[in-house]
Amino acid sequence: MKLICAPMATLSHPAFRVIIEKFGGCDEYYTEMIHAPSLLHGGQFEKYYINPAPVPQKIVWQLTGKTAESIAEAAKLIAPLGGIGIDLNMGCCAPEIVRSGAGIAWMQKPQSETAALVRAVKRVLEEYEAETGIHRRLSVKCRLGDEDFTDEQFFGFAGMLAQNGAEQIAVHPRTKKEKYREKPRWHYAQELAQMLSGNKDERTNGTPLESGTEVSVIVNGDVHDAQSFCAVRNACPACAGIMIGRAAVQKPWIFAELQKHAAHRQTAQENSADEQTERTPVDLLQLAMDFISAVEAYQPPEFYKTRLQRFFAYFCDNLSFAHYAKTRLLNAKTPDESRTQLTEYFEKVPLDRFRISF
Repeated sequence: MKLICAPMATLSHPAFRVIIEKFGGCDEYYTEMIHAPSLLHGGQFEKYYINPAPVPQKIVWQLTGKTAESIAEAAKLIAPLGGIGIDLNMGCCAPEIVRSGAGIAWMQKPQSETAALVRAVKRVLEEYEAETGIHRRLSVKCRLGDEDFTDEQFFGFAGMLAQNGAEQIAVHPRTKKEKYREKPRWHYAQELAQMLSGNKDERTNGTPLESGTEVSVIVNGDVHDAQSFCAVRNACPACAGIMIGRAAVQKPWIFAELQKHAAHRQTAQENSADEQTERTPVDLLQLAMDFISAVEAYQPPEFYKTRLQRFFAYFCDNLSFAHYAKTRLLNAKTPDESRTQLTEYFEKVPLDRFRISF
């Protein structure tokens, strides 16, 4: 199964990818949402959103917007930038995004309108491939739908995405209003993967996909360690990959941890023995300092505070006195003040500095 870093606003930027790559990285990195109209109008910060560093070949560009026209035009600018392909955000539930007609609002619009968006972007990518010989994948990230969704609605919507050119569908199996306290319903991703591998299903009104169409399904939600990884993998064996978001912020080494766990399980099965593997320590102070430096290198000064705050809101959960450290770091006004707070914390709690993680 592929391991994929989820799109997260103010987090899925080059500085974050830099520290994940220090541990070996993952298979794909989705960018944070790129607002199509802002990109088209040359917004002053858009160049930071479309920086593919440090691994351009692993990038999936996620576009958002309220009209098919603006998103398709933005796709024309994005396609030449490299990476794996373009993703359409149909899952963001932030109220301001939904009110604007973007994010999960695309699951609530007339299906013909959403289908037209998918076809328009697919057409852009096909034209780019015809001109250059380079294929760019089209994917969609979505949820189950609104609170009153039905199975027929969800599977019909996903079938429509596939029929109109989506090659990969990432499913966060929660509804529009369900927060992280609600358990994700992974079985929907498994059933969707089985449906699409069969190329037809009664829940898509029996409409078959085009011959040879391959649509992979990615499952997203509540993977935070080896145990939860195994649970999702066992629940969704037909899925092509697992997407991880918040846990990767708290533990940027999680992809390396899961890769090592999978390799160890395979070795143990082949040898019919549960062999012990060497554990790898993580220097939390150095990791945090590296992240601050990467933010300074890849983000504009206007973004420093929010990017650091967002990261440390999760990262501090590794610490014994998480609330204390979080309060100090979230109140830091500059990168240097963040460095000072980190240094002082680990001087007071030196046993927290090294974590035996994987």
